[in-house]
Amino acid sequence: MGVSLRNHASSVRSRSLLFPATVLFSLCFFTALIIFKVDEFVTNTKTVVGHNLDPTPWHPFPPKDLNGGSRYDTASKIIQCSYLTCRRSKNIDVPERNISSQSINSGPKCPSFFRWIHHDLQPWSKSKISMDNLMEAQKSAAFRVVIVGGKLFVDFYYDCVQGRTMFTIWGFLQLLKRYPGMIPDVDIMFDCMDKPFVNRSEYGPETKWPPPPLFRYCTTSGHFDIPFPDWSFWGWVETNIQPWDDEFRDIKQGSQAVSWEKRLPRAYWKGNVDVLSPVRTELQRCNHSRKWGAQIMRQNWFEEAKAGYEQSKLANQCKYRYKIYAEGYAWSVSLKYIVSCGSTSLIISPQYEDFLSRGLVPTQNYWPVSLSPDLCRSIKFAVDWGNANPALAEGIGKRGQDLMEQISMDRVYDYMYHLIKEYSKLQDFKPSPPSSAQEVCMDSLLCFADTKQKDFLQRSTASPSSSPPCILPPANMDVIKSFIEKKNRIISDIQKSENN
Repeated sequence: MGVSLRNHASSVRSRSLLFPATVLFSLCFFTALIIFKVDEFVTNTKTVVGHNLDPTPWHPFPPKDLNGGSRYDTASKIIQCSYLTCRRSKNIDVPERNISSQSINSGPKCPSFFRWIHHDLQPWSKSKISMDNLMEAQKSAAFRVVIVGGKLFVDFYYDCVQGRTMFTIWGFLQLLKRYPGMIPDVDIMFDCMDKPFVNRSEYGPETKWPPPPLFRYCTTSGHFDIPFPDWSFWGWVETNIQPWDDEFRDIKQGSQAVSWEKRLPRAYWKGNVDVLSPVRTELQRCNHSRKWGAQIMRQNWFEEAKAGYEQSKLANQCKYRYKIYAEGYAWSVSLKYIVSCGSTSLIISPQYEDFLSRGLVPTQNYWPVSLSPDLCRSIKFAVDWGNANPALAEGIGKRGQDLMEQISMDRVYDYMYHLIKEYSKLQDFKPSPPSSAQEVCMDSLLCFADTKQKDFLQRSTASPSSSPPCILPPANMDVIKSFIEKKNRIISDIQKSENN
């Protein structure tokens, strides 16, 4: 009997110990499972700053180091910014604006070069853009932007160099804020690297048509890529270049420190030569102020970055009568800053076009310089001509600066509005964000931004417009054809004068 009681007591104690042990084991198991699932969830979440994204394979660059804290800190930030911020945003919704057709038609006229929107979208004017056609562009896209009901969704495919993705998407968000309720539902594939991809030689009505619709910052006459305002309009943090309106104001103010006739009577260029640019490589040969009338400066990016780019302030570079624009790996964002100086812009045989370069007319607001047969002699001819005809040369510089002033952020948003509106008309499907896309709002993007990025982004925040967008010129391919022929004729005449 005593043995039986002891065995019973022992059994009870075993069961009493087994229960908490089972609970503890279960808690540990489920905790480990949750941690594993959260970790798996976080490592599969792609972000606007580049988490879990490889660099674009068609333009590789060193991967970003985004491990600024512990794994827990990174996971918390990704979850908070990507999944929680937009849902709990306290931003007050801006009411939709009901702008009548009469009000829209009474707005100011857009700059004439906005007509190129029709030219850029012409390949899809008859065939329209199908979902299959759009998905063909995905293989060359870094991300996909879908706007539905005034909300922005982004599907990330590859990382982009520096802060291009963040600032480009910020631009889309500001457009939605500037014209609330007016941006149509749209589905866009976007590449944020430099060189156009959709080659005209690979597409045609008799072979493969239509081409894939791919947005990017520039195009050429040999490509179908659709040019869109570049990220630097909202600021280029890495080089300390301010949002466009602020930067233009400072450059113009700097240009007024020295009148054109009192500026140094030579051509000036300063930039990065390590970008696989034949133009910039050849340009270095022209660095002789007496022989070629040119001062060519190599930018030391490492040293400039350490000094906060104090020696590279664009507003301090307007003391020369002539400023040279040379394309880099492709087009360069420096074009708008160079033309803003009021100096006579010497543009070297550009191959690439961004949206605003279509407003440049040779001898009206810039002077064309030829890469071949002799770049240095072409620069010297331009400098000698300008110094012999100072009033004419100064007028070219002034009109260039006036054009840049005309292209304020108001007009940049108008260009974006009209391009997206006209593009949306061509889509033969109802845009809908894919399951892999994330909603991105201003707060979620700012959540990922570092201190300096946040400062630039907040300074470039748009306000709802009190007036409708400018009036887009109608499609007229004959006008564009005539413009191209006139431009080529002027350049040809100058080249003949150089050779005489």
